[in-house]
Amino acid sequence: MKSTFVVILLLIFTVQLSSAQNFKFGKVSKEELEEKSHPTDPEAHAAILYRDYNASYEQSLEWGFYIVEDFHERIKIYDKEGFDWATQKIILYQAEGGKEEDLIGLKAFTYSLDANGKVQKVKLGKSGIFKEEVNEYWNEEKFTMPDLKEGCVIEFKYSIKSAYINGIDTYRFQETIPVNKLNFRFAVPEYYTYKLHQKGWMPYTINTDARDRTIVYSYKMGTRSGSAADLKDAHKVEKYDLSFKENIYEVELDNVPALKEEPYAPYLDNYSASLKMELSYVKFPNSSGDSYATTWEAVSKSIYSSSSFGGQLNKTNYFEDDIDALLSGVSNPQEKMARIFDFVKKKMTWNKLNSIYSSNGLRSAYKEGTGSTGDINLMLTAMLRYAGVNANPILVSTRDNGIPLFPTRNGFNYLISGVEVNNNVLLFDASDKDGEVNILQPKLLNWQGRIIREEGSSTWVPLVPSSPAVESAMVQVEIDEDLTAVGTFKSRQTGHYSRRYRDIYANKNIDDVRKSLEEDEGEFEVSNIEFENLKNLGESVVLNYTFEKADAIEEVGGKLYLSPMMHLAFNESPFMLEERKYPIDFNYPLKDRYLINITIPEGYTVESMPESASFGMERNALGFRYAISNSGGKIQLSVEFSVNEAFIGAEEYVGLKKFFELLIEKEKEKVVLVKA
Repeated sequence: MKSTFVVILLLIFTVQLSSAQNFKFGKVSKEELEEKSHPTDPEAHAAILYRDYNASYEQSLEWGFYIVEDFHERIKIYDKEGFDWATQKIILYQAEGGKEEDLIGLKAFTYSLDANGKVQKVKLGKSGIFKEEVNEYWNEEKFTMPDLKEGCVIEFKYSIKSAYINGIDTYRFQETIPVNKLNFRFAVPEYYTYKLHQKGWMPYTINTDARDRTIVYSYKMGTRSGSAADLKDAHKVEKYDLSFKENIYEVELDNVPALKEEPYAPYLDNYSASLKMELSYVKFPNSSGDSYATTWEAVSKSIYSSSSFGGQLNKTNYFEDDIDALLSGVSNPQEKMARIFDFVKKKMTWNKLNSIYSSNGLRSAYKEGTGSTGDINLMLTAMLRYAGVNANPILVSTRDNGIPLFPTRNGFNYLISGVEVNNNVLLFDASDKDGEVNILQPKLLNWQGRIIREEGSSTWVPLVPSSPAVESAMVQVEIDEDLTAVGTFKSRQTGHYSRRYRDIYANKNIDDVRKSLEEDEGEFEVSNIEFENLKNLGESVVLNYTFEKADAIEEVGGKLYLSPMMHLAFNESPFMLEERKYPIDFNYPLKDRYLINITIPEGYTVESMPESASFGMERNALGFRYAISNSGGKIQLSVEFSVNEAFIGAEEYVGLKKFFELLIEKEKEKVVLVKA
C-alpha cells in the first residue's frame, strides 16, 4: 500500500510539473536542469520532456499542394548513457522532378547550469551538422548537440517541406525513454482522405475536428510562378485565394512509459505506440477522384502495373544469351532453379537499398552488376520465368518496417522471388550472397509476404518456415580422477541453425570461436575445434570439439553430484518478468536434440538419478522431453527441446513462464554416485 501511494504521488507530481512547465522554445527552466532522475522511471538515462508535431498543407504554383511538418523536441539527459539522444538523424526523400524533401529552419541549443546556478545555453553550430547522400533516393541530415553534460537539456526544432504526400513517415509516440508530454496535430484539406493506422500495445485516442481555411498565395503575372516575398515590384503580383474545409487529427499524451527490452522481442520498435498516415483517396472539385490502396488485390495490381515492377519482368533480351549458355543441356526444373539462383547471387551485388521496384531498369542493373532488392529479385524472377519455371515476385515488409495489417502500397519495403511447386512456394532472395532456398535472413521472417502472379491475382505466403531448424548433438563424457568431466561434442545443424552458425562463425578465427563457445559456461574449456560445410551453402553445418568441464561434478560427504546436461543446460530462464507486454518471437520453429553418454567412474555406482519426464505448452507450441537410463556402466540421457510455434502471444506468457520454470528445474537435477 505504501509503495502504491508513493507511485500515485509521483504521477500526480509529474502531471502537475508538466502542466506548470513552459514548453515555448527556449524557455528551459532551472527546475528542469536540476532534476537528477526521472520521477516515474528512475533508471532512465534520458527523457523527452516535450515532443510536438504539427503538419499542414500549403500550396504553390510550382508544387501544387505540399506538406510542411514542424517538429519541436526538448530532451533531458540524466547521465552519459543518455548522450546518444543528443544525435538526431533526419532522412529526406529525393523524388523525381525536383520535388525533394527540404529541411528548413533548424535551430537547436544545449542548456546547462553554471557554477552559480544560472542557466547557460550553447547554440548548435554548422560544425555539428552533417549531410550525407545515402543513395539516389535518400539523403540524411544529422546533427549532434554541443557542450553535453550530465543533467543538461537539449532542445531543437525544424521543419520539413515535402511534396511526397502519398505516405507520411510513421510518427512515434513512444520511445525507449519516457515521454512526459506529447502533442500531435495533422491538418488535411478535404480533398485528401488518409487512412490512419494505429500501432503498438499502448492505447491512445485520436481526436478529430474540422475548420474552414483559406490559403492565399501569389505569383508573377505572365510567368505564374514565384511568391510575393520574392518580388521587388508588388504591382506585378497577382494573388489567388483557395478556400476549403480542413480535417484535423490530434493526439495529446502525458507520461508515456518507456519501451523496455524483453527477451525474444526483436525489433522493439514494432511494439511502439505510433501512427501511420497513408493516402487512400484524392478528389478535387469537378473531378472523378483517384483511389489508392483499398484492398490487397487493388494494392497488388497497382504495384504490378508499374513500369518499374511488372513492366520489367517481360524484358529478357539483356540476359538471354547468358541464361541459354548457363542452362545448356539442363532439363530438370530443380537444377534450372539452382543454377539461375546461384548465377544471380554471383553476378549481382546488393547496393544496400531495400525496394520493391527496379530503380533504373533491370538492363542497367544487370550491366552494372549492382542493384536494390527490387532490381535483383525482379531480375531473378524474370530469368526463372524465361527458363519455364513458375516464378513470381513476393512483396515483403522487413521486421524493422513492421507488419502491414491493412491494405497498403507503402507497407512493403523488400522484394523476394517465389516458385510455386505442388501447392508450396519456394522462397529465394538473390540479394543475399549467403541466401539458400527457403532460408531467409532473420529480418525477413516477418509473418507473411504477398505473392503477385502474372495474371494479376495475389495471395499471402508464409515467410516463417514450417519445418524446424534442428541441432542434433552427440556427447561422450568420462570423469577424471580430479573429478573433471572430459568429453567430445559432435553436432549437426540444419535449416536456419546452419544459417545462424555461418553468420556467427564463418569469418571468425579458431581462437574467437573458442571464446564464443566458452562464454558464460563457467569452468569450461574447449579445444580441437573443427567445422564442416561452414561455407558450403545448402549443406548442414557440422561442429566437433573436445572439452573439459571442471564444475560439472561436486563431491559432498563421499558422494558425487553430477550435472548430466553438462554445458547444454539453460543457465537460467529468459522469462523472469511477472508479466509480458510484447509477444514472444523465436524467429523460426526449432528442435534441439542431445544424446549424452556418461561413463560411470570405476568404483562408483548410481544411488539416484532424475526421473524421466515429458511436458509441453498448450497446443504443443513448445515441448520438452527428458529420458534418462543407467545401463552397462553408463548413464544415457536423451533430451529434446522443441519450439513448434515460433510466435507466442503475450496473453500466453504465464504458461510459457511456467514451462521454462519446469524445464530449468528438470535440467538442474543431478545424478548421485556413491562408492560401490
